[in-house]
Amino acid sequence: MRHIVHFVNVSLDGRICGPAGEFDWAQVGEDYSELSFSLQTEDTTLLYGRAVWEMMAGYWPTADEQSDHPHTVRYAPIWRAARKVVASRTLEKAEGAELVRSVDEIAALDGRLLLMGGGGLAGAVAAAGLLDELRIAVHPVVLGGDHAVLSGAGRLGLTLRESRVLDGRVVLSTYAGSR
Repeated sequence: MRHIVHFVNVSLDGRICGPAGEFDWAQVGEDYSELSFSLQTEDTTLLYGRAVWEMMAGYWPTADEQSDHPHTVRYAPIWRAARKVVASRTLEKAEGAELVRSVDEIAALDGRLLLMGGGGLAGAVAAAGLLDELRIAVHPVVLGGDHAVLSGAGRLGLTLRESRVLDGRVVLSTYAGSR
């Protein structure tokens, strides 16, 4: 059985990256770090859209060689070992990941999928009624720009399951999805 969780970092104004695509603003404290590890179990498949995949694939394969931040050192080997699926109509290949071309192909996947970031892909998944859970980490920053959460999803009715503060500054809200 497929279960899709969308985990996304957002600014106070609902943006997932800065106007130029930058992602240098998320605050990773101890609580946030533990949350991120709890989201990704051994049987979790990471699901990315093209843009987030390119960012992740450009950093995480050697992140623990580039940084001594405790989160990075602990997460890099977990990321390398995880099954990864990339949804893209334009990529020819995604080294170290499986490639899917459509929401229908995502619907055919089994198991627990953790969709990381990616407003367009998340919006398409939600619009197709495939989103089981939405976890939004709201950071105390305003970014502006066009990159919204669940871009193109249309109107969705979600149910709040939990809300809590991480590291005294990030608000995590968990919602039941659109299914």
